[in-house]
Amino acid sequence: MNLTSIKTLGELKRIGYQSKPVKDELRDNLIQMLREKTNVFEGIRGYDDSVIPHLQSAILSRHNIIFLGLRGQAKTRLARLMVHLLDEYIPVVAGSEMNDDPFKPISRFSKDLIAEKGDDTPIAWLHRNERYAEKLATPDVSVADLIGDVDPIKAASLKLPYSDERVIHYGIIPRSHRCIFVINELPDLQARIQVSLFNILQEGDIQIRGFKMRLPLDIAFVFTANPEDYTNRGSIVTPLKDRIDSQILTHYPKSIHVAREITEQESEIAPVQKDNIIIPSLLRDMIEQVSFEARESDYVDKKSGVSARLTISALENLYSTVERRMLLNHEPKGRARVNDVYGILPSITGKVELVYEGEVEGISGVATLLVSKAIRKMFSELFPNPEKVKKSKTKNPYTEIVNWFNEGNTVDILQNCSQSEYEKQLESVSGLKDLVKSYFPKAARPDQLLMMEFTLHGLSEFSQLSKHRLETGIQFKDLLGSMMNLGNVEEEEESDESQFN
Repeated sequence: MNLTSIKTLGELKRIGYQSKPVKDELRDNLIQMLREKTNVFEGIRGYDDSVIPHLQSAILSRHNIIFLGLRGQAKTRLARLMVHLLDEYIPVVAGSEMNDDPFKPISRFSKDLIAEKGDDTPIAWLHRNERYAEKLATPDVSVADLIGDVDPIKAASLKLPYSDERVIHYGIIPRSHRCIFVINELPDLQARIQVSLFNILQEGDIQIRGFKMRLPLDIAFVFTANPEDYTNRGSIVTPLKDRIDSQILTHYPKSIHVAREITEQESEIAPVQKDNIIIPSLLRDMIEQVSFEARESDYVDKKSGVSARLTISALENLYSTVERRMLLNHEPKGRARVNDVYGILPSITGKVELVYEGEVEGISGVATLLVSKAIRKMFSELFPNPEKVKKSKTKNPYTEIVNWFNEGNTVDILQNCSQSEYEKQLESVSGLKDLVKSYFPKAARPDQLLMMEFTLHGLSEFSQLSKHRLETGIQFKDLLGSMMNLGNVEEEEESDESQFN
Protein backbone atom coordinates (compact mmCIF):
# COMPACT_ATOMS: atom_id res chain seq x y z
CA MET A 1 0.00 0.00 0.00
CA ASN A 2 1.22 3.50 -0.86
CA LEU A 3 1.34 5.32 2.47
CA THR A 4 1.33 8.76 0.88
CA SER A 5 -2.18 8.11 -0.44
CA ILE A 6 -3.52 8.32 3.13
CA LYS A 7 -4.98 11.75 3.75
CA THR A 8 -6.68 11.63 7.17
CA LEU A 9 -5.92 10.57 10.73
CA GLY A 10 -8.74 8.00 10.60
CA GLU A 11 -7.21 6.24 7.60
CA LEU A 12 -3.86 6.20 9.37
CA LYS A 13 -5.42 4.52 12.40
CA ARG A 14 -7.19 1.89 10.27
CA ILE A 15 -3.97 0.59 8.75
CA GLY A 16 -2.41 0.31 12.22
CA TYR A 17 0.40 2.78 11.52
CA GLN A 18 2.78 3.24 14.44
CA SER A 19 5.16 6.17 14.69
CA LYS A 20 8.52 5.93 16.41
CA PRO A 21 11.15 8.37 17.71
CA VAL A 22 13.64 9.71 15.19
CA LYS A 23 16.59 8.01 16.92
CA ASP A 24 14.76 4.69 16.71
CA GLU A 25 14.28 5.28 13.00
CA LEU A 26 18.01 5.85 12.60
CA ARG A 27 18.82 2.77 14.64
CA ASP A 28 16.36 0.41 12.94
CA ASN A 29 17.30 1.44 9.43
CA LEU A 30 21.01 1.21 10.24
CA ILE A 31 20.52 -2.34 11.56
CA GLN A 32 18.84 -3.31 8.31
CA MET A 33 21.57 -1.70 6.18
CA LEU A 34 24.35 -3.34 8.18
CA ARG A 35 22.74 -6.74 7.69
CA GLU A 36 22.42 -6.06 3.97
CA LYS A 37 25.97 -4.62 3.87
CA THR A 38 24.65 -1.40 2.33
CA ASN A 39 27.02 1.57 2.48
CA VAL A 40 25.10 4.45 4.01
CA PHE A 41 28.02 6.88 3.94
CA GLU A 42 28.71 6.78 0.22
CA GLY A 43 31.58 9.02 -0.87
CA ILE A 44 33.31 9.10 2.53
CA ARG A 45 36.91 7.90 2.10
CA GLY A 46 39.44 6.76 4.67
CA TYR A 47 37.03 6.39 7.60
CA ASP A 48 36.00 2.75 7.15
CA ASP A 49 38.06 1.50 10.08
CA SER A 50 38.00 4.57 12.30
CA VAL A 51 35.21 7.15 12.18
CA ILE A 52 32.41 5.13 10.57
CA PRO A 53 32.40 2.29 13.18
CA HIS A 54 32.23 4.87 16.00
CA LEU A 55 29.41 6.71 14.25
CA GLN A 56 27.46 3.50 13.71
CA SER A 57 27.85 2.59 17.39
CA ALA A 58 26.59 6.03 18.41
CA ILE A 59 23.52 5.68 16.18
CA LEU A 60 22.81 2.21 17.54
CA SER A 61 23.04 3.71 21.03
CA ARG A 62 20.55 6.46 20.07
CA HIS A 63 23.05 9.14 21.00
CA ASN A 64 23.37 12.82 20.26
CA ILE A 65 26.70 13.20 18.48
CA ILE A 66 29.52 15.68 18.08
CA PHE A 67 32.14 15.39 15.33
CA LEU A 68 35.39 16.87 16.58
CA GLY A 69 38.12 17.54 14.07
CA LEU A 70 40.09 20.05 12.02
CA ARG A 71 38.81 21.84 8.95
CA GLY A 72 38.06 19.86 5.81
CA GLN A 73 37.51 16.46 7.49
CA ALA A 74 33.98 15.80 6.12
CA LYS A 75 32.22 16.46 9.43
CA THR A 76 29.20 18.19 7.88
CA ARG A 77 28.99 15.69 5.04
CA LEU A 78 28.78 12.81 7.53
CA ALA A 79 25.90 14.57 9.29
CA ARG A 80 24.04 15.17 6.04
CA LEU A 81 24.38 11.55 4.98
CA MET A 82 22.61 10.44 8.16
CA VAL A 83 19.38 11.55 6.49
CA HIS A 84 19.47 8.32 4.44
CA LEU A 85 18.88 6.39 7.66
CA LEU A 86 15.49 8.00 8.21
CA ASP A 87 12.21 6.46 7.02
CA GLU A 88 11.36 7.64 3.53
CA TYR A 89 8.12 9.30 4.63
CA ILE A 90 6.46 10.09 7.96
CA PRO A 91 2.93 11.45 8.56
CA VAL A 92 2.49 14.94 10.00
CA VAL A 93 -0.55 17.02 10.83
CA ALA A 94 -1.19 19.09 7.70
CA GLY A 95 -0.33 22.75 8.29
CA SER A 96 1.69 22.13 11.43
CA GLU A 97 4.84 24.26 11.65
CA MET A 98 6.44 21.72 13.99
CA ASN A 99 6.02 18.47 12.00
CA ASP A 100 3.53 17.22 14.59
CA ASP A 101 3.00 13.48 14.90
CA PRO A 102 -0.77 12.93 14.42
CA PHE A 103 -0.71 10.48 17.34
CA LYS A 104 1.42 12.67 19.65
CA PRO A 105 0.87 16.34 18.76
CA ILE A 106 2.86 18.87 20.76
CA SER A 107 1.82 22.22 19.28
CA ARG A 108 -1.31 24.14 20.21
CA PHE A 109 -2.32 24.31 16.55
CA SER A 110 -2.28 20.52 16.06
CA LYS A 111 -3.95 19.76 19.37
CA ASP A 112 -6.81 22.16 18.59
CA LEU A 113 -7.15 20.82 15.03
CA ILE A 114 -7.34 17.19 16.16
CA ALA A 115 -9.80 18.10 18.93
CA GLU A 116 -11.99 19.82 16.33
CA LYS A 117 -11.84 17.34 13.43
CA GLY A 118 -10.91 14.05 15.08
CA ASP A 119 -10.38 11.28 12.52
CA ASP A 120 -10.96 13.77 9.72
CA THR A 121 -7.79 15.65 10.64
CA PRO A 122 -5.83 16.13 7.38
CA ILE A 123 -2.50 14.34 7.12
CA ALA A 124 0.56 15.32 5.05
CA TRP A 125 3.63 13.22 4.34
CA LEU A 126 7.13 14.52 5.03
CA HIS A 127 10.03 13.11 2.98
CA ARG A 128 13.28 12.35 4.76
CA ASN A 129 15.15 14.96 2.67
CA GLU A 130 12.97 17.60 4.36
CA ARG A 131 13.85 16.32 7.81
CA TYR A 132 17.32 17.81 8.02
CA ALA A 133 18.02 21.26 9.47
CA GLU A 134 21.40 22.93 9.81
CA LYS A 135 22.60 26.07 11.54
CA LEU A 136 26.05 27.59 11.38
CA ALA A 137 26.98 28.89 14.81
CA THR A 138 28.03 32.52 14.71
CA PRO A 139 28.43 35.04 17.55
CA ASP A 140 25.23 36.84 16.51
CA VAL A 141 22.97 33.76 16.86
CA SER A 142 20.37 34.41 19.56
CA VAL A 143 18.12 32.29 21.76
CA ALA A 144 15.20 33.54 19.70
CA ASP A 145 16.82 32.16 16.53
CA LEU A 146 17.28 28.72 18.03
CA ILE A 147 14.42 28.36 20.51
CA GLY A 148 11.89 31.10 19.83
CA ASP A 149 10.43 34.28 21.25
CA VAL A 150 7.18 36.20 21.70
CA ASP A 151 6.05 37.77 18.42
CA PRO A 152 4.32 41.14 19.07
CA ILE A 153 3.04 41.29 15.49
CA LYS A 154 1.37 37.91 15.84
CA ALA A 155 -0.16 38.95 19.16
CA ALA A 156 -1.56 42.14 17.63
CA SER A 157 -2.92 40.50 14.46
CA LEU A 158 -4.60 37.66 16.41
CA LYS A 159 -5.65 40.02 19.21
CA LEU A 160 -4.15 37.73 21.82
CA PRO A 161 -2.52 38.59 25.17
CA TYR A 162 1.17 37.86 25.63
CA SER A 163 0.19 35.13 28.08
CA ASP A 164 -1.26 33.03 25.23
CA GLU A 165 1.25 30.55 23.83
CA ARG A 166 -0.09 31.16 20.32
CA VAL A 167 1.87 34.43 20.23
CA ILE A 168 5.14 32.49 20.26
CA HIS A 169 7.26 32.41 17.13
CA TYR A 170 9.21 29.16 17.32
CA GLY A 171 12.89 29.02 16.44
CA ILE A 172 14.67 26.57 14.20
CA ILE A 173 15.01 23.84 16.86
CA PRO A 174 11.27 23.40 17.61
CA ARG A 175 10.65 23.53 13.86
CA SER A 176 13.11 20.62 13.57
CA HIS A 177 10.88 18.35 15.66
CA ARG A 178 11.21 14.74 14.38
CA CYS A 179 14.28 15.72 12.33
CA ILE A 180 18.06 15.64 12.41
CA PHE A 181 19.33 19.02 13.57
CA VAL A 182 22.96 20.07 13.06
CA ILE A 183 24.86 22.96 14.62
CA ASN A 184 28.16 23.54 12.83
CA GLU A 185 31.15 25.10 14.60
CA LEU A 186 29.56 24.79 18.04
CA PRO A 187 32.38 26.66 19.91
CA ASP A 188 31.45 29.83 17.99
CA LEU A 189 28.09 29.86 19.77
CA GLN A 190 28.15 32.23 22.74
CA ALA A 191 28.25 30.49 26.12
CA ARG A 192 24.86 31.89 27.19
CA ILE A 193 23.32 30.51 23.99
CA GLN A 194 24.89 27.12 24.58
CA VAL A 195 23.28 27.08 28.02
CA SER A 196 19.85 27.33 26.38
CA LEU A 197 20.45 23.89 24.85
CA PHE A 198 20.82 22.10 28.20
CA ASN A 199 17.16 21.23 28.70
CA ILE A 200 16.64 20.24 25.09
CA LEU A 201 19.43 17.70 25.20
CA GLN A 202 18.72 16.28 28.65
CA GLU A 203 14.94 16.48 29.06
CA GLY A 204 13.89 17.06 25.47
CA ASP A 205 11.84 20.17 26.24
CA ILE A 206 12.16 23.93 25.84
CA GLN A 207 11.23 27.07 27.79
CA ILE A 208 10.33 30.34 26.11
CA ARG A 209 10.05 33.65 27.95
CA GLY A 210 8.78 32.04 31.13
CA PHE A 211 5.83 30.28 29.52
CA LYS A 212 4.64 27.33 31.54
CA MET A 213 4.80 24.87 28.71
CA ARG A 214 6.63 21.70 27.83
CA LEU A 215 7.42 20.69 24.28
CA PRO A 216 8.82 17.14 24.32
CA LEU A 217 10.88 17.59 21.19
CA ASP A 218 12.04 14.53 19.28
CA ILE A 219 15.31 15.50 17.64
CA ALA A 220 18.58 13.76 16.79
CA PHE A 221 21.23 16.37 17.48
CA VAL A 222 24.54 16.43 15.63
CA PHE A 223 27.22 19.01 16.38
CA THR A 224 30.51 19.75 14.66
CA ALA A 225 33.49 21.55 16.16
CA ASN A 226 37.18 22.14 15.78
CA PRO A 227 39.26 21.09 18.80
CA GLU A 228 38.71 23.44 21.71
CA ASP A 229 42.37 23.75 22.54
CA TYR A 230 43.19 25.83 19.46
CA THR A 231 40.13 27.89 18.65
CA ASN A 232 40.44 31.60 19.34
CA ARG A 233 36.72 32.16 18.95
CA GLY A 234 35.28 30.25 21.89
CA SER A 235 34.81 26.83 23.42
CA ILE A 236 32.14 24.33 24.30
CA VAL A 237 30.85 24.90 27.82
CA THR A 238 31.49 21.83 29.96
CA PRO A 239 27.87 21.06 30.99
CA LEU A 240 26.81 21.07 27.33
CA LYS A 241 29.69 18.84 26.32
CA ASP A 242 28.69 16.46 29.11
CA ARG A 243 25.17 16.20 27.66
CA ILE A 244 26.41 15.18 24.19
CA ASP A 245 26.50 11.40 24.36
CA SER A 246 29.18 10.46 21.77
CA GLN A 247 32.21 12.46 20.71
CA ILE A 248 33.66 11.18 17.44
CA LEU A 249 37.13 12.27 16.35
CA THR A 250 37.72 12.79 12.63
CA HIS A 251 41.10 12.90 10.90
CA TYR A 252 42.88 13.65 7.63
CA PRO A 253 43.65 10.89 5.08
CA LYS A 254 46.43 8.66 6.30
CA SER A 255 47.77 7.70 2.86
CA ILE A 256 48.40 9.32 -0.51
CA HIS A 257 46.09 6.76 -2.12
CA VAL A 258 43.08 7.72 0.01
CA ALA A 259 43.86 11.42 -0.30
CA ARG A 260 43.91 11.10 -4.09
CA GLU A 261 40.54 9.35 -4.09
CA ILE A 262 39.04 12.25 -2.12
CA THR A 263 40.60 14.91 -4.34
CA GLU A 264 39.54 13.27 -7.59
CA GLN A 265 36.04 12.68 -6.25
CA GLU A 266 35.50 16.25 -5.06
CA SER A 267 37.30 18.31 -7.71
CA GLU A 268 35.15 19.94 -10.37
CA ILE A 269 36.97 19.59 -13.67
CA ALA A 270 35.38 20.89 -16.84
CA PRO A 271 34.57 18.07 -19.33
CA VAL A 272 36.72 19.70 -22.02
CA GLN A 273 39.67 19.64 -19.60
CA LYS A 274 39.15 15.98 -18.72
CA ASP A 275 38.92 15.01 -22.40
CA ASN A 276 42.00 16.88 -23.60
CA ILE A 277 44.41 17.04 -20.65
CA ILE A 278 46.40 14.26 -19.02
CA ILE A 279 47.59 14.66 -15.45
CA PRO A 280 50.18 11.90 -14.81
CA SER A 281 49.90 9.87 -11.63
CA LEU A 282 53.23 11.28 -10.43
CA LEU A 283 51.84 14.82 -10.36
CA ARG A 284 48.57 13.78 -8.75
CA ASP A 285 50.59 12.17 -5.97
CA MET A 286 52.78 15.26 -5.74
CA ILE A 287 49.76 17.46 -5.06
CA GLU A 288 48.73 15.20 -2.19
CA GLN A 289 52.29 15.15 -0.87
CA VAL A 290 52.21 18.94 -0.70
CA SER A 291 49.28 18.76 1.74
CA PHE A 292 51.06 16.08 3.80
CA GLU A 293 54.15 18.31 3.97
CA ALA A 294 51.99 21.28 4.99
CA ARG A 295 50.49 19.34 7.90
CA GLU A 296 53.99 18.55 9.17
CA SER A 297 55.62 21.91 8.43
CA ASP A 298 57.00 23.99 11.27
CA TYR A 299 55.79 27.08 9.41
CA VAL A 300 52.14 25.99 9.34
CA ASP A 301 49.79 26.11 12.33
CA LYS A 302 49.09 22.43 13.02
CA LYS A 303 46.20 23.28 15.33
CA SER A 304 44.41 25.04 12.49
CA GLY A 305 44.91 22.14 10.11
CA VAL A 306 45.22 21.94 6.33
CA SER A 307 41.91 21.26 4.64
CA ALA A 308 41.35 18.69 1.91
CA ARG A 309 40.10 21.67 -0.08
CA LEU A 310 43.75 22.61 -0.67
CA THR A 311 44.39 19.60 -2.89
CA ILE A 312 40.97 19.86 -4.54
CA SER A 313 41.69 23.46 -5.58
CA ALA A 314 45.25 22.49 -6.51
CA LEU A 315 44.13 19.78 -8.94
CA GLU A 316 41.68 22.19 -10.55
CA ASN A 317 44.45 24.78 -10.90
CA LEU A 318 46.83 22.21 -12.36
CA TYR A 319 44.34 21.38 -15.11
CA SER A 320 43.85 25.06 -15.83
CA THR A 321 47.60 25.75 -15.96
CA VAL A 322 47.97 23.13 -18.68
CA GLU A 323 44.87 24.38 -20.50
CA ARG A 324 46.25 27.92 -20.59
CA ARG A 325 49.45 26.70 -22.27
CA MET A 326 47.40 24.70 -24.78
CA LEU A 327 45.39 27.79 -25.71
CA LEU A 328 48.46 29.98 -26.11
CA ASN A 329 50.22 27.40 -28.30
CA HIS A 330 47.06 26.38 -30.21
CA GLU A 331 47.53 22.77 -29.11
CA PRO A 332 44.48 20.43 -29.10
CA LYS A 333 45.84 18.17 -26.36
CA GLY A 334 47.95 18.77 -23.28
CA ARG A 335 49.94 16.89 -20.69
CA ALA A 336 50.99 18.27 -17.31
CA ARG A 337 54.67 18.81 -16.57
CA VAL A 338 56.48 19.04 -13.26
CA ASN A 339 56.94 22.76 -13.83
CA ASP A 340 53.14 23.11 -13.96
CA VAL A 341 52.95 22.18 -10.27
CA TYR A 342 54.01 25.73 -9.47
CA GLY A 343 50.67 26.76 -10.94
CA ILE A 344 49.01 25.41 -7.78
CA LEU A 345 50.70 27.99 -5.51
CA PRO A 346 47.54 30.16 -5.35
CA SER A 347 45.71 27.11 -4.00
CA ILE A 348 48.21 26.83 -1.15
CA THR A 349 48.58 30.47 -0.13
CA GLY A 350 44.92 30.85 0.78
CA LYS A 351 44.52 27.50 2.52
CA VAL A 352 47.21 27.46 5.24
CA GLU A 353 47.49 29.36 8.50
CA LEU A 354 51.07 30.28 9.40
CA VAL A 355 52.78 30.45 12.78
CA TYR A 356 55.15 33.34 13.56
CA GLU A 357 58.13 31.76 11.80
CA GLY A 358 55.99 31.22 8.71
CA GLU A 359 54.84 34.82 8.72
CA VAL A 360 58.49 35.90 8.77
CA GLU A 361 59.21 33.62 5.80
CA GLY A 362 56.17 34.88 3.91
CA ILE A 363 53.25 32.89 2.55
CA SER A 364 54.69 32.70 -0.98
CA GLY A 365 58.00 31.42 0.33
CA VAL A 366 56.28 28.82 2.50
CA ALA A 367 54.11 27.63 -0.41
CA THR A 368 57.15 27.24 -2.66
CA LEU A 369 59.00 25.43 0.12
CA LEU A 370 56.13 22.94 0.50
CA VAL A 371 56.29 22.13 -3.21
CA SER A 372 60.07 21.70 -2.94
CA LYS A 373 59.72 19.33 0.00
CA ALA A 374 57.13 17.28 -1.86
CA ILE A 375 59.47 16.95 -4.85
CA ARG A 376 62.37 15.99 -2.61
CA LYS A 377 60.35 13.34 -0.78
CA MET A 378 59.01 11.74 -3.94
CA PHE A 379 62.34 11.86 -5.77
CA SER A 380 64.04 9.89 -3.01
CA GLU A 381 61.31 7.23 -3.35
CA LEU A 382 61.74 6.83 -7.13
CA PHE A 383 65.49 7.39 -7.58
CA PRO A 384 68.59 6.80 -5.42
CA ASN A 385 68.95 9.48 -2.77
CA PRO A 386 71.80 11.75 -4.06
CA GLU A 387 73.06 12.43 -0.53
CA LYS A 388 73.32 8.72 0.29
CA VAL A 389 74.90 7.94 -3.07
CA LYS A 390 77.53 10.59 -2.48
CA LYS A 391 78.49 9.01 0.85
CA SER A 392 78.53 5.45 -0.46
CA LYS A 393 81.23 3.79 -2.54
CA THR A 394 78.84 2.84 -5.33
CA LYS A 395 78.88 4.50 -8.73
CA ASN A 396 77.07 7.81 -8.78
CA PRO A 397 74.33 7.60 -11.47
CA TYR A 398 74.02 11.39 -11.60
CA THR A 399 77.68 12.18 -12.42
CA GLU A 400 77.24 12.62 -16.18
CA ILE A 401 74.24 14.89 -15.73
CA VAL A 402 75.92 17.06 -13.09
CA ASN A 403 79.15 17.29 -15.15
CA TRP A 404 77.16 18.46 -18.19
CA PHE A 405 75.83 21.39 -16.17
CA ASN A 406 79.27 22.02 -14.66
CA GLU A 407 80.50 22.70 -18.18
CA GLY A 408 78.35 25.80 -18.26
CA ASN A 409 75.26 24.37 -19.91
CA THR A 410 71.76 25.44 -18.83
CA VAL A 411 68.21 24.22 -19.38
CA ASP A 412 65.23 26.55 -19.52
CA ILE A 413 61.80 24.96 -18.97
CA LEU A 414 59.49 27.84 -19.77
CA GLN A 415 55.88 27.73 -18.64
CA ASN A 416 54.40 28.30 -22.07
CA CYS A 417 56.98 26.56 -24.26
CA SER A 418 55.66 24.21 -26.93
CA GLN A 419 55.93 20.45 -26.65
CA SER A 420 58.73 20.31 -29.21
CA GLU A 421 60.77 22.93 -27.36
CA TYR A 422 60.12 21.11 -24.07
CA GLU A 423 61.46 17.85 -25.53
CA LYS A 424 64.45 19.63 -27.10
CA GLN A 425 65.53 21.17 -23.80
CA LEU A 426 65.33 17.88 -21.87
CA GLU A 427 67.07 15.76 -24.51
CA SER A 428 69.95 18.20 -24.66
CA VAL A 429 71.11 17.13 -21.18
CA SER A 430 73.81 14.47 -21.46
CA GLY A 431 73.01 11.27 -19.54
CA LEU A 432 69.51 12.34 -18.52
CA LYS A 433 67.61 10.10 -20.90
CA ASP A 434 69.83 7.10 -20.15
CA LEU A 435 69.33 7.55 -16.40
CA VAL A 436 65.53 7.49 -16.73
CA LYS A 437 65.65 4.46 -19.04
CA SER A 438 67.78 2.56 -16.55
CA TYR A 439 65.20 3.02 -13.76
CA PHE A 440 62.02 3.04 -15.88
CA PRO A 441 62.81 0.86 -18.91
CA LYS A 442 59.16 0.21 -19.76
CA ALA A 443 57.98 3.82 -19.51
CA ALA A 444 56.33 5.30 -22.60
CA ARG A 445 57.96 8.34 -24.15
CA PRO A 446 55.66 10.94 -22.51
CA ASP A 447 56.39 9.36 -19.12
CA GLN A 448 60.10 9.30 -19.85
CA LEU A 449 60.06 13.02 -20.61
CA LEU A 450 58.18 13.69 -17.37
CA MET A 451 60.72 11.67 -15.36
CA MET A 452 63.58 13.46 -17.10
CA GLU A 453 62.16 16.80 -16.01
CA PHE A 454 61.44 15.39 -12.55
CA THR A 455 65.08 14.29 -12.26
CA LEU A 456 66.29 17.86 -12.79
CA HIS A 457 63.87 19.14 -10.14
CA GLY A 458 64.93 16.35 -7.77
CA LEU A 459 68.65 16.97 -8.21
CA SER A 460 68.14 20.67 -7.55
CA GLU A 461 66.29 19.91 -4.31
CA PHE A 462 69.27 17.80 -3.19
CA SER A 463 71.68 20.65 -4.06
CA GLN A 464 73.24 18.85 -7.03
CA LEU A 465 72.01 21.52 -9.45
CA SER A 466 70.81 25.06 -9.16
CA LYS A 467 67.18 25.93 -9.92
CA HIS A 468 66.13 29.51 -10.57
CA ARG A 469 62.52 30.64 -10.73
CA LEU A 470 62.17 32.90 -13.74
CA GLU A 471 59.12 35.05 -14.47
CA THR A 472 58.30 32.74 -17.37
CA GLY A 473 59.50 29.39 -16.02
CA ILE A 474 62.51 27.65 -14.45
CA GLN A 475 66.19 27.57 -15.34
CA PHE A 476 68.53 24.75 -14.29
CA LYS A 477 72.28 25.33 -14.16
CA ASP A 478 75.35 24.19 -12.25
CA LEU A 479 75.42 24.83 -8.52
CA LEU A 480 78.97 26.22 -8.23
CA GLY A 481 78.51 28.70 -11.05
CA SER A 482 75.33 29.98 -9.47
CA MET A 483 77.09 30.51 -6.16
CA MET A 484 79.90 32.40 -7.88
CA ASN A 485 77.42 34.57 -9.77
CA LEU A 486 75.67 35.32 -6.52
CA GLY A 487 78.97 36.36 -5.01
CA ASN A 488 79.70 38.64 -7.97
CA VAL A 489 76.30 40.26 -7.62
CA GLU A 490 76.95 40.94 -3.94
CA GLU A 491 80.37 42.46 -4.77
CA GLU A 492 78.78 44.72 -7.40
CA GLU A 493 76.16 45.84 -4.90
CA GLU A 494 78.88 46.63 -2.33
CA SER A 495 80.82 48.56 -5.00
CA ASP A 496 77.74 50.60 -5.90
CA GLU A 497 77.16 51.39 -2.24
CA SER A 498 80.76 52.51 -1.76
CA GLN A 499 80.39 54.95 -4.70
CA PHE A 500 77.41 56.58 -3.04
CA ASN A 501 79.26 56.69 0.29
